[in-house]
Amino acid sequence: MDVAIWQTPEHPPAQPENFRLLRRLGEGGFGEVYEAWDERLCRSVALKRLKASVARLHPDRLVAEGRLAASFSHPAFVQIYGIDDHGGAQSIVMELVHGSTLRQFALQKPQTEAQALDVVRQVAEAMAQAHAAQLVHGDLKASNLMMEASGRIRILDFGLACRRDPLATQSAPDADMPGTIAYMAPERLQGKGPSPAADIYALGVVLYELLAGTLPFAQLSGLALAAAHLQSVPRQWPLPAGTRAAVAALLHAMTAEDPLLRCVSMRQVCDVIDDLQDGGAGALPSRRAAWWRSAACAWVAGLCAAAAVAAGVWWTGAPPSGDHAASDGTAMQEGMQALRLFDHAGNLDRAEARFAAVVSHQPHHAAAAAALSLVYSLRYASDGRDESWLQRADASARQALALDDQLALAYAAQAWVKEFQGRMDEALRLDERGLALDPHNLFALNGKAQVLIGLRRYADAEAVIRTAMAAHPDERWFTDLLGTLHFQQGDAVAAEQAFRRSIALDPAAAVSYANLNGALLYQHREDEALQVLQQGLAVRPDSRLYGNLGAALFARGDYAGAARAFERALSSGKGNPNYYLDWANLADALRWLPGREAESMRAYGHASELLRPLLRRDPGNPTLQSRLGVYAVKGGDRKTALPAIRAALADEEADAAVHFRAAIVWELSGERAQALAEIGRSRALGYPAHLIETEPDLLALRRDLRYHTFEKDSK
Repeated sequence: MDVAIWQTPEHPPAQPENFRLLRRLGEGGFGEVYEAWDERLCRSVALKRLKASVARLHPDRLVAEGRLAASFSHPAFVQIYGIDDHGGAQSIVMELVHGSTLRQFALQKPQTEAQALDVVRQVAEAMAQAHAAQLVHGDLKASNLMMEASGRIRILDFGLACRRDPLATQSAPDADMPGTIAYMAPERLQGKGPSPAADIYALGVVLYELLAGTLPFAQLSGLALAAAHLQSVPRQWPLPAGTRAAVAALLHAMTAEDPLLRCVSMRQVCDVIDDLQDGGAGALPSRRAAWWRSAACAWVAGLCAAAAVAAGVWWTGAPPSGDHAASDGTAMQEGMQALRLFDHAGNLDRAEARFAAVVSHQPHHAAAAAALSLVYSLRYASDGRDESWLQRADASARQALALDDQLALAYAAQAWVKEFQGRMDEALRLDERGLALDPHNLFALNGKAQVLIGLRRYADAEAVIRTAMAAHPDERWFTDLLGTLHFQQGDAVAAEQAFRRSIALDPAAAVSYANLNGALLYQHREDEALQVLQQGLAVRPDSRLYGNLGAALFARGDYAGAARAFERALSSGKGNPNYYLDWANLADALRWLPGREAESMRAYGHASELLRPLLRRDPGNPTLQSRLGVYAVKGGDRKTALPAIRAALADEEADAAVHFRAAIVWELSGERAQALAEIGRSRALGYPAHLIETEPDLLALRRDLRYHTFEKDSK
């Protein structure tokens, strides 16, 4: 291999052991990157070294950077091979990426809208995954984005990357880590540290650069450039003639001066670009001020105000002063509306941002603390029962009650926490205390109905739901709860009717489509069920919809298709990677695919591990015990499976599904007689025959003469 001539240094750096430096690829404020030849593995790599002056002051910086870079898992991020430590000089050894930077690409000529949107979407998708893992890049810019010959974008340079601590109170960044002014969000120029919102702003500047072929204020530098960014409005940045209004709207939403007015997440950026690429308008949530000024939204504003009053949204302690009074009131109303529609794309992020902003202005705002607790509880429920969310929910609810023990919303928030902790009696008492203060409180009514369903007090639950529906006739929550109540009682027809009403009330709620799909499957109406799933997926990709799609395909014997659907349900982008049930379902599908048995066993093990914390909290739950029994027996662990299924069957109110799972456990344990007995019990309790007929683990049992005799007698 020819050795390239050094580009600028007067003296080349010392050659590290086992690597031959070829040429310098680039230089930043802290370090230099070289192309090198790995003489042990015979491959080209990139080596990043700190400058000597930086290394003396920050000897651990390179290792920290390497660890953070290695924690990014999306293929857009450069692969980290390791840390080389030779002669006291450390280097990050990483993948050598070939191509040109977007900076070089943009300077050649402005890109078409389609090209620019494709690039930005690739980056946003990768960063959405990083942000979900609480990692921020901190220095996104065109020169840190490499385009390969194939058009694939790679994200480079993690010198400013950091792990985001949502509980951190420090806002000032490291003075030695300034970032790049041209791409820095206004709040960063004012002293705040890296954040997901700042990454979104930086990517918005990249979008502008691709469209315009230049940066905003390209003729300025240093303090003059920082001042121009702080004083300018992105809507004033000149765009090429012919730029679609929807594309300009996306750019302005990504680069809004106020972080709370930006796109709420990189995922939302992806969703908007998807819509634009499909020929849609790329609809974005309206900016806060415009939203409340719009006469067309006057009825929504009234609904929000009513919801805020019903939820007990009032200030406690000294009233706020200045402009914060009005802005915090608006933020609370917007947050409550987003919380009501929490399963719409981006709404949970939006609600959290609004309530957190209020708390930052008014630390003693009891309603904002209670609302944040509800947000954290919903994150716990939707994020695979990550305990950290529930701990935050508990802390916020306790704070709200300490600030104001006459606030209904605070009792509802604490009740939600107790329900998720499995302390149902306490949850019920707290909900009732909240309803004594406000009989129509939306969140206390919802919590009480959920608890009563969990306690199998179905008549009481229906009474609460009917009361709530009368008080909130346009609220989808209670129609969904009524459908769930009917479904748990085995009345799939009544459940179907309720779920259809729920979709009519809110056609954008993915969970209602998933619920309706389940009710149709229970009635052996597979074609309609699949159609409903596709309708839901057209509204919004959702882990529950993909999970149900996998179940439907599995029932048809399409195990490969089912596996793909379950993998999508578990994906970090559009699914929930911490949901035990989808891991178990994925394991079921993989188990019947040749060569993927080992993956199946690992998935069963992962499902069991995710399930165990729930069982520790609610050890007598027959549904959870029976599921653990099934996962364990399929994973070859009879010592766990048999005690679990016996514990499930010890519950006098074990439902048809529990007996069906017991039949699988006994069958796979070689106890055919007991398996047949449990099948009989499940059928007597209303378990659908077609679901038994399509269960592959019961294939041998269905060939048993005793099964056909039983089936004949049952008819």
